[in-house]
Amino acid sequence: MAGHSKWANTKHRKARVDAQKGKIFTKIARELTVSAREGGDDLNSNFRLRLAVQKARENNMPSDNIQRAIQKGIGGQEGSNFEQTVYEGYAVGGVAVLLEIMTDNRNRTVAEIRHIFSRHGGSLGESGCVSWIFTRKGALSVNGKGQGTDEDDLILIALEAGAEDVTAEGDENYTIITGVEHFETVKQALLDHGLEVVSADVTMLPSTSIAITDQDDASRIIRLMEALDDHDDVQNVYANFDIPEELLS
Repeated sequence: MAGHSKWANTKHRKARVDAQKGKIFTKIARELTVSAREGGDDLNSNFRLRLAVQKARENNMPSDNIQRAIQKGIGGQEGSNFEQTVYEGYAVGGVAVLLEIMTDNRNRTVAEIRHIFSRHGGSLGESGCVSWIFTRKGALSVNGKGQGTDEDDLILIALEAGAEDVTAEGDENYTIITGVEHFETVKQALLDHGLEVVSADVTMLPSTSIAITDQDDASRIIRLMEALDDHDDVQNVYANFDIPEELLS
């Protein structure tokens, strides 16, 4: 998981840069709109919308933009007709790639995504070819250094709140995995104990991973991931590569 976790941290840094350009706001706005359209605007009952609002706030999206996107969803306004779908494919080395897509033109999007895969040595696959590898889970990254809580305490806090696994990532950070139903409970327990939650997402985790040891393959995989993540219609990118820290660096 080390390489995969570092990619997740890289994505969070990239998201902050994208936020400065306003690029990430477009993706968050789509998620807000579709979440509200599908489940209504009550944050207490609409878990998906609640997560989208949290993500919007974490990225300093203006409140007016958040409300406008939600209203577009519940009001069925023009521009709210996005279709949700999943694309699946392979990167070099047989790495499985799963994409969550939101588009208003499926034919255009699938052609563009296929081209991105091909340009970086991968291929777009058939529906179901890799989705079976992934399971939806909560994933939290916690800074455990200098918080007055040692490693044993942190693990106990997380597990008692319902976490499934706690893994040390380097000297400071810990990755905590939860079931979706326990995600918010675990996050709140960590915050209540004064721990710094660096990132908190509901994500798709692979059941198996592929070790990548070749520098060229590692570079091609990362360039593919970045190109897919940059596409306006791609909401989330997941993969099952495990690249050593030294290659990612």
